[in-house]
Amino acid sequence: MRIGIFADTHDHLDNIRLAVAEFNRRQCELVVFAGDLVSTFAIPPLRKLDCPMIASFGDNEGNKVGVRGGMQIIGEIGEPPFCFRLADGKRVLLTHQRELIRDPVDEIDILIYAHTHKPRIYLEENGPLWINPGETSGWTYGRPTVAVLETGSMAAEIVDLLKPDSPA
Repeated sequence: MRIGIFADTHDHLDNIRLAVAEFNRRQCELVVFAGDLVSTFAIPPLRKLDCPMIASFGDNEGNKVGVRGGMQIIGEIGEPPFCFRLADGKRVLLTHQRELIRDPVDEIDILIYAHTHKPRIYLEENGPLWINPGETSGWTYGRPTVAVLETGSMAAEIVDLLKPDSPA
């Protein structure tokens, strides 16, 4: 199963569109969002996704009621942290801030988090695969990124949305 993962869009509509195009190009079966969409006007570009989306609220959502309403067309959104099971049986824990996870994560295969705006993928020894897709906005570090995960092989990669030869 191919999963697209992104977070920290902070209303950067152009980069949201780039992320959606990348996920569609890669034929993702699900997209997971790890928080900080921020405003309701960031939702319409997400309607172009060719697959459903599961999302977590972040710590900068300006209008949770509006974002929740808009997400009903696209997929699901919830308060972090929460767990869900993928179609292939893998168990996912989704949160925005890693600090919200207080219990052991023994029953989890994949842990998706964000908030730091720094992309990172690592496999905990005898534990879950941790994925932080970085910041889709690029506002903080100037490097808009997303992640793509193949759940069969548990191989994940960070994808730069602005290639070196792309206009900024």
